[in-house]
Amino acid sequence: MVSRMSAASVRASKASVLGASISAQRWRVLGAAALFAGHQAGEALVPVLIGVVIDRATGPRDVGALLLWLGVLAVDFAVLSFSWRFGMRVGTQAAVRADRDLKLAVAARSLHPRGSRRADLPGALVSIATADVRRTAMINFRLPHLVAAIAGMLVAGIWLLVVSVPLGLLILLGTPPLLFLVNRLSAPLERRTVEQQERAARAAAVAVDLVRGVRVLKGLGAERAGLARYRAVSRDSLDATLATTRVQAVYSGAVVTLNGLFLALIALVGGRMAASGTISVGELVSAVGLAQFLVGPLGVFGDITAALAAGRASAGRIGGVLHAEPATPGGEGAPVSPVAGEVAVRGLTGGGLAGADFTVAPGETVAVCCADPAAASALVRYLGRQADPDAGDVTLDGRPLADLAPDALRTAILAVPQGAALFEGTVAANIDAGRGGDITAAVRAARADEVASALPDGLATAVAERGNSLSGGQRQRVALARALHADPPVLVLHDPTNAVDTVTEAGIGDGLRALRARRTTIIVTSSPALLAAADRVLLVKDGTVAAAGPHGDLLDTRPDYRELVLT
Repeated sequence: MVSRMSAASVRASKASVLGASISAQRWRVLGAAALFAGHQAGEALVPVLIGVVIDRATGPRDVGALLLWLGVLAVDFAVLSFSWRFGMRVGTQAAVRADRDLKLAVAARSLHPRGSRRADLPGALVSIATADVRRTAMINFRLPHLVAAIAGMLVAGIWLLVVSVPLGLLILLGTPPLLFLVNRLSAPLERRTVEQQERAARAAAVAVDLVRGVRVLKGLGAERAGLARYRAVSRDSLDATLATTRVQAVYSGAVVTLNGLFLALIALVGGRMAASGTISVGELVSAVGLAQFLVGPLGVFGDITAALAAGRASAGRIGGVLHAEPATPGGEGAPVSPVAGEVAVRGLTGGGLAGADFTVAPGETVAVCCADPAAASALVRYLGRQADPDAGDVTLDGRPLADLAPDALRTAILAVPQGAALFEGTVAANIDAGRGGDITAAVRAARADEVASALPDGLATAVAERGNSLSGGQRQRVALARALHADPPVLVLHDPTNAVDTVTEAGIGDGLRALRARRTTIIVTSSPALLAAADRVLLVKDGTVAAAGPHGDLLDTRPDYRELVLT
C-alpha cells in the first residue's frame, strides 16, 4: 500500500504521475489556460471600461467618444464569452483525455504479465481507477483556471497601478503572501484526504468482496457477519470522511476570511483616495468593481489549492500502483522450441513448501496431493510463475522459469487457479476465448456438454458477469473446457472439479486423460477420481514430497494419504 512506502517514494510517485498526466495534455492545458486567461482579462476590463464610460458620460459631452467606449465594452463581452466557451471545451478535453489515459495505465499495470507485489483487493483497485484517477485528471482542468486567475489579478493590478501606485502595489505585493498562507493552510487537508481515500478504498474492497461471495454467505447463514463487517469498515470510512470535511470547512472559512480582509483593505484604500479627489468617480467605480471582481480569482486560488491537495494525494495512490515492483522480475528468454514439456521442481520453498523436489516427464499426467492447502496454492503460483519462490526453482525442458519472459512462458505453461472466473458473453465464447477452432473435444472432455444441455440456448446461452448465472459446478466445467481448448504444452490445474459430483468427476478424469495424451498435465487436487486418472500421484506433506506412486498403491501403503483423500 502507498502508506507503507517511504516518504521520498510517495513524493516521487506524486510528482511523476502528475507530471506525466499534465505533460501528455500540455498543449490542451496551455490552450485552455490562454483562453481562460483571455476570459479573466476580459472580466477584469469590464469594471475598468464601465468606469471610463461613466467618466465620458459625466464629463464634457463627447457622444462619439462615449459610443466608442460602449463599443469597446461590447467587444470585450464578446471576447470574454468566446474565450470562456472554447476554454471550457479545451480544458474539459484535457481532463477527459487525462482521465482515460490514467485509467488505461492503471488497468495495464494491473494486468501486466509480471504481476505486482502489491496485494490490493479488486475493490481498492476500482477505487483507485475511478475516484483517484478522476481527482488527478481534473488538475489538467484546474491548472488553466489558476493561470487565468493570475492573469485577472495582473490586469487588475496593472490598471490600478496606472490609476494609483498604492492601489496597484497593494494587489501585486499582497497577493503572493496571501497565496502562501492559503497553501500552508492546505497541508492538513492533504494529509486528511490521503487517509480518507485509503479508508474509502478499503470499504469499496470489502463491498466488492462481499458481493462476490454473497452466495457463500447465504449458504453458511453468515449474512449478519458479512453485514457487520461492512458496517464496521463503512463507519471507519465515514469517520475519515467527516474528519476531512471538518478540515475542509475550517480551510474554506479561513480562505474566505483572508480574501474578505484583503478585499476590504483594497476598497478602503480606494474609497479614501476617491474622497480626497485623487481619483475620479469613474475610477472609483472601477476600483470598487475590480474589488468585487477579485472575489472570483481569490476564491479560485482557494478552490484550486484544495483540488491540488486532493489530486496530489490521489496521484500518490495511483503512483503506488504504477510503480509497484513486479512479482516476477527479470527473465527475457523464450522456451525451447518445440516445447517437450518436462517440468522439474528443485528445492522449492515458500508458501507452505519446504524444499519440494519432483520431475514430471514430457507427456505425463501427474497429480499432486497436498496436505496443506497453502502449499497447493503456492505450487500452482510457482509453476505458472505468477510469483517467485523464496528458494529453489522450477525448470521447463531444462530452462529455469525465472529466465523466461512471462508472455513467452504462458504460451508453454497454462496454470489455472482454483475458482477461475468466467466473463460476460456466451458459454461458447467463454470456452473459445477468441482462439477460434472447434471446441467440441474440450467441451466433451470437461463434460461441459452436460452443462449446455441443461441451459436454454445450449452453448449459445448468455453468461452473466463472473459466471454468476451458472452454478459452481457448471462454472468449473466451462472453465476447464476453456483450459483444455487452449491445449498448452503444459497444463496446471488446481482443484478443477471440487464443486462437481463424484460421477461427473470420474468422467472428467477419463476425458482429461484422453484429451491430454502426449501433453504434460499437472493436477493439484485431493479428488480420488482425478488422482485415479493420473499416471502418478505425489503426496506433499510438511512441504516436501513424502511419497510418489499410482493412486491405488498409495491408498494401500500410506495411511496418511488414505486419510487425506478419503475423509
